Amino acid sequence: MPTLAVLSMKGGVGKTTVALGLASAAWNRHWRTLVIDLDPQANASMGMGILDPALTVGDALADGRPGVAAEAVVPSTWGRQVDVLPAEPALEHRVSEAAPGSEQRLRTVLAGIGHRYDLVVADCPPSLGEMSRNALHAASQAAVVTEPGYFALRGAQQAIEAIDLVRSEGNRTLQRPALVLNRVRGTVAEHRQRIAELRDAFGNQVSDIEIPERNAIGQAEAAGMPIHAWDSPAGREVSTLFDSLLDRLVPGGLR
Repeated sequence: MPTLAVLSMKGGVGKTTVALGLASAAWNRHWRTLVIDLDPQANASMGMGILDPALTVGDALADGRPGVAAEAVVPSTWGRQVDVLPAEPALEHRVSEAAPGSEQRLRTVLAGIGHRYDLVVADCPPSLGEMSRNALHAASQAAVVTEPGYFALRGAQQAIEAIDLVRSEGNRTLQRPALVLNRVRGTVAEHRQRIAELRDAFGNQVSDIEIPERNAIGQAEAAGMPIHAWDSPAGREVSTLFDSLLDRLVPGGLR
């Protein structure tokens, strides 16, 4: 079961947009998909129509029993094939609760439910704290989302080093991370310069799929719809890009 951890080093780069775009590409292929919202802002949950869940991923992590996350999984407004393990603001307090072995807690509470899904997408907080480490220890692939701005190179380097540490010390099945460029404006000279710097530094770890800034993305999220269901020229353009990005991150399709 491919499990994608979608991360960023700071907020405001459209990390949740990429997580939902990948889930939308899976929805369009009729894949059974679970979105795990690990961000206390709960934007992924809201973007999938989950506004006031009875149980959350925080409840599952606090319980800690193997497989208990199944009790908090709810269907999204996207349809029966896409479920959500929703977030809550209280998740923020778990950042300070790290203890030996705590990075395996998400993996433990998800035990036994993976067979229900073809793809799991984890939307992480905009940092490399406790929740992101949990996601990386449960993941098979990591995608680091960045905007092509001044701090992109430094942030990408920090993220890749942290992911490589998890790969070497805790999760040897985790693949080399991919850098995903979001909110790209191809006509802006600085964006092209920063993208060139990233490609010089990280080579083919930088995805060749660049996600542009489009109003259709926010409109679909506000409506609680997958971008693939948003019928507009911009919606179709972005949907095609997320299809290609999913192919890059999950080569060969279903396993």
